[in-house]
Amino acid sequence: MSANHQQIWNDCLTLIRGHVSDQGYKTWFSPIVPIKYSDSVLTIQVPNQYIYEMLEDQFIGILKKAIKSTIGPGGKLEYEIPIEKVTQPTPLEPIDTAKSDEIEYHKIKNPFVIPGIKKAAFESELSPRFTFDNLVEGDCNKMARTAGLAIAGRPGDTSFNPLFLYGGTGLGKTHLAHAIGNEIQKRFPGKRVKYVTCEKLTNQIVYAFKTGTITDLSLLYNSLDVLIVDDIQFLSEKPKTQETFFFIFNELHQNQKQIVITSDRPPKDMDKMEKRLISRFKWGLTAEMEMPDFETRIAIAEAKIESEGFNVPEDVLEFICYNIQSNIRELEGMLISLAFASSLNNRDIDINLAKDIINKFVDQLHREVTVENIQSLVADYFKVPLDKLNGTSRKRSIVIARQLSMYLAKNFTNNSLKKIGESFGGKDHTTVIYSCKAVQDMMDTDNEFKGTVEELERKVRMSLTA
Repeated sequence: MSANHQQIWNDCLTLIRGHVSDQGYKTWFSPIVPIKYSDSVLTIQVPNQYIYEMLEDQFIGILKKAIKSTIGPGGKLEYEIPIEKVTQPTPLEPIDTAKSDEIEYHKIKNPFVIPGIKKAAFESELSPRFTFDNLVEGDCNKMARTAGLAIAGRPGDTSFNPLFLYGGTGLGKTHLAHAIGNEIQKRFPGKRVKYVTCEKLTNQIVYAFKTGTITDLSLLYNSLDVLIVDDIQFLSEKPKTQETFFFIFNELHQNQKQIVITSDRPPKDMDKMEKRLISRFKWGLTAEMEMPDFETRIAIAEAKIESEGFNVPEDVLEFICYNIQSNIRELEGMLISLAFASSLNNRDIDINLAKDIINKFVDQLHREVTVENIQSLVADYFKVPLDKLNGTSRKRSIVIARQLSMYLAKNFTNNSLKKIGESFGGKDHTTVIYSCKAVQDMMDTDNEFKGTVEELERKVRMSLTA
């Protein structure tokens, strides 16, 4: 085919214009420049990574159609993204507008005077209380902690970018995130590290759109060396905020800046989050922060006791760690309550005092998990009528929900198999045994189903906390 690259691209644009809005055409296609055409391959230059990814994400269908229609069935499209070698001035330094070969940053409003984010420009907002020194290592967090230490030594230069930490409440995600930031600041004092909650980031983005300063806000975040975002799950159902964070993420990652994210669930379970964001969350390392085992809880309790400066007999410590299992925050709260009660009542810390306090403590923090609680949770999760779980329906969705309810009731309540069966319309204990085995067999052969079970288990554990 004899044609020049400009003519081929013009023909492509003619077809594309009929399938996109005027604003979409102006934003995403007008800046593109055709570079060359050879061997049925048209090469185009796009201004930046953002436009390239948007073309691939949103317009790949019409692009393919245009290329095939213009060049032929064997036609292909290649991209070129120019690399701008510019030296962006560090924040708060005067900008030399005489350097004509640099981007004219002086034309952009100073992001550090935006109301509501001025403080964030000067402070990392890291808590000095959270360090690696007081983050006890155990099987529950070993992989995440090890990755965090590696990142602290080479931020942005490991394969753990982003580092995505997930797990239930009170399991140390925020502690580890702060510890990474604090260690980076300790080793690299010149690096700009920023910790922000998802809620605060969302408020900043909403304010920036309202006041027309979104470019300035993006510039602020793009100037960071390390960005730590806590509780990213709260971006769900906020498409505009997700889009802005998507571009911030891309800019930082492309420039080998470190990103650390925490969530109460893994990326695959993040409902109503854009697929392109979920995909990026998986680019680095996804590490779960699990519930600590008994030995780790003992080590955590001993560290807390040492830091607070009081003594707890070994048998009392074991009693507490055996009874407080759900998360670290509760364990530490129990120890503080025990020390306070000892001081207030002028009593020695012993098993009897621990029993008194733990009974009150657990009553305050927990509600008992019952078979009825679990049935209600599962029925709501699967959107099935609650009364169907206790009936005889053989509809597959009902059967699975019923079997899962029995499985969870066996694992999370102290009820006997007979008692559990009776709670499901008078079924006997053999039905409960069969159901539990059926659930376990499905978990062993179906990873998607296993994920569903793990999600329900997390919901039950979360329901333990009042």
